[in-house]
Amino acid sequence: MKILVCISHVPDTTSKINFTEGDTKFDTNGVQFVINPNDEFGLTRAMWFKEKQGASVDVVNVGGAETEPTLRKALAIGADSAIRVNTPATDGFAVAKQLAKVVQDGGYDLVIAGRESIDYNGGMVPGMLAGLTDVNFVNNCIGLDVDGSNATATREIDGGKETVSTALPLVVGGQKGLVEESDLRIPNMRGIMMARKKPLNVVEPVDANAETAAVKFEKPAPKGDVKLVSPDNIDELVSLLHNEAKVI
Repeated sequence: MKILVCISHVPDTTSKINFTEGDTKFDTNGVQFVINPNDEFGLTRAMWFKEKQGASVDVVNVGGAETEPTLRKALAIGADSAIRVNTPATDGFAVAKQLAKVVQDGGYDLVIAGRESIDYNGGMVPGMLAGLTDVNFVNNCIGLDVDGSNATATREIDGGKETVSTALPLVVGGQKGLVEESDLRIPNMRGIMMARKKPLNVVEPVDANAETAAVKFEKPAPKGDVKLVSPDNIDELVSLLHNEAKVI
């Protein structure tokens, strides 16, 4: 079984976020980048298929040379090879088009992507990738097993879970639950050394027009002042909740 794991290069959630050019561009200065958490769950599940079922695992990213350390981390975790599509990740459709070409050229049986990236939270790429490659698709996936050419997937739905059966090839939009956080792997020294020798192939992009563009970014408004009310003054608390907060 050939598995492709899509890897997004995203800011660490502890990074301080700023914007430039009139709040139209993300400022990457001083920002630490990591593997998108939803993608990391997928990569860990792919490593289970590699170890238990002998699958081969490739990882792919759409982006410039600055994303290669993130791909190298994926290789250090245990992926066999990496592919970088040499073009900026402009929007969901353009990224899906680039990934679709990689999937078609590679003949992959299973493609695992995160249901969304934690930077722009578009949640569009896995579904569009499945549509462009004309294969089965399961989103919000929290469980996945493969037996030969058949797959059983569990996905999160409103109010519960749904288990479905389908056939390969398959695109999965994974999330936490596909594996648990305790199952995530930290590259060890041996993995880091081996990753340096594994292939990281750079491929040129296909023509793809971005269908969306960011007009402006805006940070959340700062929190307002806090009013402290004595626990003995219930009347004042009720008045504030009724007349100012307007919640009662």
